[in-house]
Amino acid sequence: MYAVIFRATVNQLDPQYSEMAAKLRDIAMKEYGCTEFVSLTENDQEIAISYWPDEVAIRNWKQQSDHLIAQTFGQKKWYSHYQVEVVEIKRSYSMA
Repeated sequence: MYAVIFRATVNQLDPQYSEMAAKLRDIAMKEYGCTEFVSLTENDQEIAISYWPDEVAIRNWKQQSDHLIAQTFGQKKWYSHYQVEVVEIKRSYSMA
Protein backbone atom coordinates (compact mmCIF):
# COMPACT_ATOMS: atom_id res chain seq x y z
CA MET A 1 0.00 0.00 0.00
CA TYR A 2 1.09 3.56 -0.73
CA ALA A 3 0.19 6.98 0.60
CA VAL A 4 0.35 10.38 -1.04
CA ILE A 5 1.05 13.18 1.40
CA PHE A 6 0.09 16.62 0.11
CA ARG A 7 1.18 19.63 2.18
CA ALA A 8 0.41 23.18 1.13
CA THR A 9 0.41 26.79 2.19
CA VAL A 10 -3.02 28.15 1.37
CA ASN A 11 -3.15 31.32 -0.71
CA GLN A 12 -6.86 31.67 -1.44
CA LEU A 13 -9.57 29.03 -1.19
CA ASP A 14 -12.98 29.73 -2.69
CA PRO A 15 -16.26 27.90 -3.38
CA GLN A 16 -14.78 26.51 -6.61
CA TYR A 17 -12.04 24.85 -4.53
CA SER A 18 -14.57 23.13 -2.25
CA GLU A 19 -16.61 21.87 -5.21
CA MET A 20 -13.52 20.62 -7.04
CA ALA A 21 -12.11 18.90 -3.92
CA ALA A 22 -15.36 17.01 -3.29
CA LYS A 23 -15.65 15.98 -6.95
CA LEU A 24 -12.04 14.80 -7.15
CA ARG A 25 -12.24 12.84 -3.91
CA ASP A 26 -15.26 10.98 -5.28
CA ILE A 27 -13.56 10.24 -8.61
CA ALA A 28 -10.33 9.10 -6.92
CA MET A 29 -12.17 6.64 -4.72
CA LYS A 30 -14.65 5.32 -7.28
CA GLU A 31 -12.47 5.17 -10.39
CA TYR A 32 -8.79 5.13 -9.38
CA GLY A 33 -8.55 2.83 -6.37
CA CYS A 34 -8.02 5.38 -3.61
CA THR A 35 -9.07 3.61 -0.41
CA GLU A 36 -9.07 6.54 2.03
CA PHE A 37 -8.62 10.30 1.91
CA VAL A 38 -8.12 12.58 4.93
CA SER A 39 -7.63 16.34 4.76
CA LEU A 40 -7.16 19.08 7.36
CA THR A 41 -6.61 22.82 7.15
CA GLU A 42 -5.38 24.94 10.05
CA ASN A 43 -4.71 28.64 9.53
CA ASP A 44 -2.88 28.74 6.19
CA GLN A 45 -1.59 25.15 6.28
CA GLU A 46 -3.28 22.23 4.58
CA ILE A 47 -2.35 18.57 4.71
CA ALA A 48 -4.07 15.74 2.86
CA ILE A 49 -3.18 12.07 2.96
CA SER A 50 -4.62 9.61 0.48
CA TYR A 51 -4.08 5.85 0.41
CA TRP A 52 -3.57 3.81 -2.76
CA PRO A 53 -3.04 0.16 -3.66
CA ASP A 54 0.00 0.78 -5.90
CA GLU A 55 2.10 3.35 -7.73
CA VAL A 56 0.32 2.73 -11.03
CA ALA A 57 -2.96 3.95 -9.54
CA ILE A 58 -1.20 7.07 -8.21
CA ARG A 59 0.39 7.85 -11.60
CA ASN A 60 -2.93 7.34 -13.38
CA TRP A 61 -4.66 9.62 -10.88
CA LYS A 62 -2.04 12.33 -11.36
CA GLN A 63 -2.91 12.43 -15.08
CA GLN A 64 -6.73 12.38 -14.69
CA SER A 65 -8.20 15.31 -16.67
CA ASP A 66 -10.12 17.03 -13.84
CA HIS A 67 -7.17 16.50 -11.52
CA LEU A 68 -4.89 18.22 -14.06
CA ILE A 69 -7.25 21.21 -14.09
CA ALA A 70 -7.22 21.31 -10.28
CA GLN A 71 -3.42 21.18 -10.28
CA THR A 72 -3.34 24.27 -12.51
CA PHE A 73 -5.76 26.14 -10.23
CA GLY A 74 -3.70 25.07 -7.24
CA GLN A 75 -0.51 26.45 -8.76
CA LYS A 76 -2.04 29.71 -9.98
CA LYS A 77 -4.64 30.51 -7.33
CA TRP A 78 -5.25 28.27 -4.33
CA TYR A 79 -1.74 27.66 -2.98
CA SER A 80 1.41 29.75 -2.59
CA HIS A 81 3.46 26.58 -2.03
CA TYR A 82 2.86 22.83 -2.01
CA GLN A 83 4.80 19.62 -1.62
CA VAL A 84 3.81 16.08 -2.60
CA GLU A 85 5.40 12.94 -1.20
CA VAL A 86 4.61 9.40 -2.34
CA VAL A 87 5.52 6.85 0.30
CA GLU A 88 5.26 3.09 0.59
CA ILE A 89 3.65 1.87 3.79
CA LYS A 90 5.76 -0.95 5.17
CA ARG A 91 3.68 -1.60 8.28
CA SER A 92 0.35 -0.43 9.61
CA TYR A 93 -1.51 -1.18 12.81
CA SER A 94 -4.23 0.42 14.89
CA MET A 95 -6.28 0.13 18.02
CA ALA A 96 -10.02 -0.38 17.72
